[in-house]
Amino acid sequence: MKELLKKCLVEFIGAFFLIFTIGCSSFPNGQDVFPPMAIGFILMVMVYAGGHVSGGHYNPAVSLSAAIRGALPWKDFGPYIIAQFIGGALAAFLTSYIVAIPPAAAELTYSITPMIICEFLFTFALCYTVLHTATSNDTKGNSYYGLAIGSVVLVGILAANGTCYCAFNPAVALGLFAMKITQTKLILITLLTNFVAGAAAAGTYKITNND
Repeated sequence: MKELLKKCLVEFIGAFFLIFTIGCSSFPNGQDVFPPMAIGFILMVMVYAGGHVSGGHYNPAVSLSAAIRGALPWKDFGPYIIAQFIGGALAAFLTSYIVAIPPAAAELTYSITPMIICEFLFTFALCYTVLHTATSNDTKGNSYYGLAIGSVVLVGILAANGTCYCAFNPAVALGLFAMKITQTKLILITLLTNFVAGAAAAGTYKITNND
């Protein structure tokens, strides 16, 4: 139990800083920032910081794919995603307090089919990359897994910006909802799409990896 609590605390911290960075960099109160770089880099940093403790998921879709792959015990799956969701929600509330989020942000809308396609593909790419670089015996002990994982998110945001919320992560989706910058229907679709993509990535991993 003590070991699980330690892992969940690391997952909480990583998810918190990821969502906090998303909120602060996306609505910077006039500062000149580049959100995709900040978001990709904080994920990379948190993966390197906590990967050796919990696996550095910070993403319920990644945890689902890791559980299906066999890299995360199913008994730990529930506590992991609870910690991630709590971390994301707290970060969102703190961001809403310290950052001026424009009211128009809540009116952001997307066409459903392109949104589903982009959320699915880049969540799939993220989970697929995590499994191959951070859980595979073939790449065990490598030093590039954090960079690879953070880069997927950076590329995904750059490629899909304007088409979807670029969550690629149910905890991020919940955080965006808590910051009141999403529509309920679209964020529920995003959540479901992220989980389906994580499961699909795990299935594909089992087909393509040598483990």
